[in-house]
Amino acid sequence: MPRFLTVSALIVGAVALWLALGGASWLGAQAVEGQRLAQDALAGAIRRLRAGEPGAIASLMGICFAYGFFHAAGPGHGKVLIGGYGVARNVPLGRLAGLALASSLAQAATAVALVYGALMVLGWGRSDLQGAADGWLNQLSYAAIAGIGLWLMVRGLVRLHRQFGGPEPKAAVCTQCGHAHGPSIEDAANTTTLREALSIVAAVAVRPCTGALFLLVLTWQLNVAAAGIAGTIAIAIGTASVGLVVAVGAVTLRAGAITRLADLAGGQAGARVLAGVEAAAGAAIVAITLPIVLAAL
Repeated sequence: MPRFLTVSALIVGAVALWLALGGASWLGAQAVEGQRLAQDALAGAIRRLRAGEPGAIASLMGICFAYGFFHAAGPGHGKVLIGGYGVARNVPLGRLAGLALASSLAQAATAVALVYGALMVLGWGRSDLQGAADGWLNQLSYAAIAGIGLWLMVRGLVRLHRQFGGPEPKAAVCTQCGHAHGPSIEDAANTTTLREALSIVAAVAVRPCTGALFLLVLTWQLNVAAAGIAGTIAIAIGTASVGLVVAVGAVTLRAGAITRLADLAGGQAGARVLAGVEAAAGAAIVAITLPIVLAAL
């Protein structure tokens, strides 16, 4: 198993290097083209559904899944957050994959709430919804992700400082009764797990998918709203499939390379490696997302 993890980590590292050296641009271009073709196919599938053609609903769900996959494969903030968090923290694969799925489904719920709230209450059209998604919602999402990255970076730096200054304090144990009257570092980390998860899901979900907005508005206008909601869920599952790949890569890289390096260093040196990785991963998230937020100010 250790050899398998090492080989897997090398593969993940090679892919990351290829992406950094230009592969990301090529992949992004392919994803944009696939997304465009899928969006064109959406309109045709909805028309066939409206006409009552056999198999139209299955066709629509497949196209929606494909759209979600291509949408997630291109440049996006969700992958940055899931991948960075998986590298920074020792998160089990099942939990990180669950976060990827929950984020995508929450993003779908945001799209449904935004479209139907805007259509029924505010009387917005497609251009108004698109403007909100690409404007202040997009900036809010990137700002939230940058905030999580900053939090990871600061926490990693604090841990690094403590490792150079001495061992981290344990629980506050009373010298008279021998019981702990305060949480240990491990206890505090466990209590923040749910808060971290909710923060990650909210940061991704606040910016709905453009294709989901298009689908929901069009199906509303053609009186097949239920198909639009189902298709939005299919888009979310397609998006989550890419998030799952990112989660596997992040966990593999940490378990196969970072954790082994820390184990080899041992003791406080190993703890410094893990703290430094957490700080670096947080800094990378900030470096990717903060300029986008500042550019809009």
